[in-house]
Parts: sequence; structure tokens; C-alpha cells
Amino acid sequence: MERVKKSKVVLPSYPSANPNLRVITGINRRLHILYFFMAQPMSTVFVRRLSALILALGLVFAAVPAALAVPLTPPVPPMPIAALPFFGSIFAGQRPSNLGMKNGQLSPCPGSPNCVVSQGNPDAEHAIAPIAYRGDAASALAQLESVITAMPRTATIEKTKDYLYAEFTSRLMGYVDDVEFYLDPSASVIHVRSASRLGESDLGVNRKRIEAVRSALAL
Repeated sequence: MERVKKSKVVLPSYPSANPNLRVITGINRRLHILYFFMAQPMSTVFVRRLSALILALGLVFAAVPAALAVPLTPPVPPMPIAALPFFGSIFAGQRPSNLGMKNGQLSPCPGSPNCVVSQGNPDAEHAIAPIAYRGDAASALAQLESVITAMPRTATIEKTKDYLYAEFTSRLMGYVDDVEFYLDPSASVIHVRSASRLGESDLGVNRKRIEAVRSALAL
């Protein structure tokens, strides 16, 4: 049998006159090999294998975003800033000194729009209607306290036979709103005052809160 001599792969030489080829020759020998194989006519088997490899890589990279999109663990809700040391007391503010009844009246609202009140002569921005109730005042007060207690982040601070004062705290920042209720048996209504301690605008939170209490008591 005749021995078949193995032919060596002879890499092409690049003319020195071509500046682009001169740059390539100085980069890396692997680039030379790549250039050599790209310059040769590719067989059908090689083309098929290359196509299969490209298809497989495409399927892999297409599946990666979908796999990353699936959460491995349940999302953790953000920690309220008010729960952090020191921050809670800053955003809570100081309890106002003008709370309570004075001559049968709740205190008027300040000039800021983050307050509503049903007594006095407030302007349209601060005015809200009192809450009507049926039955005796004691039952109405007990029902009112039950509604307020069911609301989140609420604490009843003071309660008498015709007055209830509660603090409402926001979930994230820990802002506190002072909410007062005064039962007027002669008119069968509950006068209300809801005011934010800090800030300027409340985005309608105080008004929405009173309307939520009104709706709950009407059930």
C-alpha cells in the first residue's frame, strides 16, 4: 500500500502593499486561520453543520430572556421608610395643639389645601358635608369607632360620649393625619375634620377618607 502523505495547510501570504492586510497580520494568528477558511470554498456538510450551530445558538439565546423573566422567589415588598429608625418620627410630625372642641366647634382648617372640615364657614376647597346617622348617638359613635378601627394604620387617641379623635398613618412615608369626629345629637349628624400635619397638598386623601367613612356608616 502506498502511504498517503498528509498535506500541510499553507496559510495565504498577504501582500505588503495592502495596508489592511498588513494590519491583520499583526493582530493574531487565529485571525489568519479564520481568513484562510473563509477564503476556501465551503463544502455542503460544513454549511449544514454551521447552519445547525447557528440555529442552536439562536434557540438558546431566545430562551434566555424568558428564563430570566420568571421570578425565582416571590417579590419582596419595599420596606416602608417610616419603619426605619429616626425617619418615622420625622415624617410623623408633632401633634397639633388646636385639636378638640372649642365652644362646640372643631378648629377651622389652615390655608393649606390638605384639610377638610364640616363646621364653620370654610371655602369650597376645605368644606365637606357632615355625616348623617340614624338612631341614638351612643350607637352611632360605637359604629363609627368600629369603622375607623377596621381601617389600616389607624389609632384612636381620644374618645368621649360625643367626640372621637384618631390618627391615620400613611403606609410608605409614615405621614400622620389628625381626624376628628363630633356627634351633634340635635341634628343627628357627625361633624368631621381631617387634616394632614405636614406638607401642602394631600392629593385629596383627607376628603376621600371622610367619604369612605360616610359610605361605611351608610351600609
